[in-house]
Amino acid sequence: MKKQFIKFLIRWFANGAGLYIAAHIFNLVNYQNRLSVIIIASFILSLLNVLIKPILVIFTLPAIALTLGIFMVIINGFIVFLATTLYDRLQVSSFWTAILVGMVIGLVNYIVTIAAEAVEKNHA
Repeated sequence: MKKQFIKFLIRWFANGAGLYIAAHIFNLVNYQNRLSVIIIASFILSLLNVLIKPILVIFTLPAIALTLGIFMVIINGFIVFLATTLYDRLQVSSFWTAILVGMVIGLVNYIVTIAAEAVEKNHA
């Protein structure tokens, strides 16, 4: 249980870092220049990734298989768009911007996951 909580905290941090980076890459993301908005929005993103994303993946499995996994980009964008709908202080200009933000967050998550696994492997 403790290990899962630590992984959730790592994902929360990675989502926040990715969201912050995406907000500075794309001027179409508005977080009101407040770090608290990034922290809360990344927490919401983390919760949605844990609770909603697995259900979406199961329902869209045929589309994911047909596109060889590329449809996951759309799912990640939808999760970002849903988070902005639930937390109105974070704003993206369109669904396509949410897809781009989802791609940046996914890339940051991938890098953080590789780093975390390397650290875990060295300590094991």
